[in-house]
Amino acid sequence: MLFLAGTSDARALAVRLAARYDVLATVVTDSAAKSLTDKGIPTFVGRLTAEEMATKVRERGDRIIVDASHPFAEEASKNAQAAAKLAGVPYCRYERTSENFANPLITPVETYDEAAEVALARKGNVMLLTGSKTLQVFAEKLVGIEGIRMIARMLPRLDNMEKCAALGVEQKNIIAMQGPFSRDLNEALYKQFDTTLMITKESGKAGAVDEKITAALDLGIEVVLITRPKIQYDNAFDTFIGVEQFIGGILHDEQYR
Repeated sequence: MLFLAGTSDARALAVRLAARYDVLATVVTDSAAKSLTDKGIPTFVGRLTAEEMATKVRERGDRIIVDASHPFAEEASKNAQAAAKLAGVPYCRYERTSENFANPLITPVETYDEAAEVALARKGNVMLLTGSKTLQVFAEKLVGIEGIRMIARMLPRLDNMEKCAALGVEQKNIIAMQGPFSRDLNEALYKQFDTTLMITKESGKAGAVDEKITAALDLGIEVVLITRPKIQYDNAFDTFIGVEQFIGGILHDEQYR
């Protein structure tokens, strides 16, 4: 099977499936690849188009595509669904459970642009917990604006630091750290930077969004919450068992055709 492994819990699922099936995992970072190759799982690093995914499926004789990409990796999911159709194999989606938050301090938005506009209107010390991929969206609207200090937290990778430099994000406004981040650590960072507004994605409990949000709310910090993309998935599950039962049923049926 071709397996899109976009989160830590997805990689745990890949390890479980690899104990029973021939799995080729795909990831977008070398660090994610290492966590899989250390477990003996063949891994491709890089983003694939739908056609490239379908080609790999045909070449390997894969019988299913399992999409466990990040909840916000909209393009990857759309490509995986298209690839399944091109290759004539079933598609299965694993996605961590969504968290529900309701608080007057939380402003839900649907896009990164909307989140940046809210921050621009509120001003103050804005802590960005959305990673480096969309940093440009926020930097273009918030960096260098009077009354706003944008603090960006991201993985301590050279390419991320180079991106910050190119976008005008000063070193004093960069938190280069590898998670997971506990509630106490989030609270300490908010205090250290006198945070008045925090921006994050609704990435689910496994993505530690609850620790980010509860720590902010406890300190009276306003939260801008980017909600998940609205994508229609075929055969979607939020548990490992659901995925395993679906795969088992598909492959078992094929044996008796």
